[in-house]
Amino acid sequence: MSNGRELVPPRLVVRQVADWHGVRAETIKLLCAQPLEFHRIEQSHLLVALEQAQRYDGETLVEGLPKSTRRDLAHKLTFIPSGCAFSGWMKPRVSLEATLFYFDPAMLRFDAGRDAAATARPRLFFENENIWQTVAKLKPLIGSADSVDRAYAEALSLVLAHEITRLEDEAIGLLPVRGGLAAWQQKRIVEFIEAHLAEDLPLAALATLAQLSTYHFARAFKRSFGIPPHRYHTNRRVERARALLANPAIAVADVAVEVGFGGASAFSAAFRKITGQTPTDYRRALA
Repeated sequence: MSNGRELVPPRLVVRQVADWHGVRAETIKLLCAQPLEFHRIEQSHLLVALEQAQRYDGETLVEGLPKSTRRDLAHKLTFIPSGCAFSGWMKPRVSLEATLFYFDPAMLRFDAGRDAAATARPRLFFENENIWQTVAKLKPLIGSADSVDRAYAEALSLVLAHEITRLEDEAIGLLPVRGGLAAWQQKRIVEFIEAHLAEDLPLAALATLAQLSTYHFARAFKRSFGIPPHRYHTNRRVERARALLANPAIAVADVAVEVGFGGASAFSAAFRKITGQTPTDYRRALA
């Protein structure tokens, strides 16, 4: 159900897997604190329930959301829609334990009459007790061969799918910050940048969307996202480029054009500054 690297090398993890109707569930537990790196694009919707997770250092990037360097990830949820690129690395502080659920997109109908993937939003490191309660009921059923357990698990999987679709129609992570942008302003700006990644975006145009002066917008944006608007735009271009570079059929020069860089040299310089690798080296590492 996935297209990309494994979250952790098989030799370092204990896992149990269950395949139910429309859902693949998996528990993982690391056996050591070796640094991890991952890059994935799922064909299924993915819910990650991090039961125990802390890192000395690391970052997580999800297409459409600001980068997270949060270190305490215990009891946090992440939702990755089908086709959404996500990547990152971490130096674990404790043994990581997590439960993952891969949903057939047909199971998650976010809006009646519309395609599910069209309205699914990525959500990074959020909390929801209703979801956690259902995850807690499902986890002991993973790996069970009992037919009664299977029937119960499939019923609970439907409940979990409904709970995901009931999440507020607002990307988690776009929360108000004192002195920063309001949630609706963040949502509007993030969606606009994502829709115009390959274009030059004047600060005044973004400020107008937020209904602020350019001065107040620049200050509020940095308070909310931790970086200036231009750097955020560049980071999102590079993250989109990383997803495109995973497809060897697309030339590096074409990737540069697709994400809005004027030439291969400018693209390579920006990519290397953010990732520490040239686009060619990054693609070679994925092979």
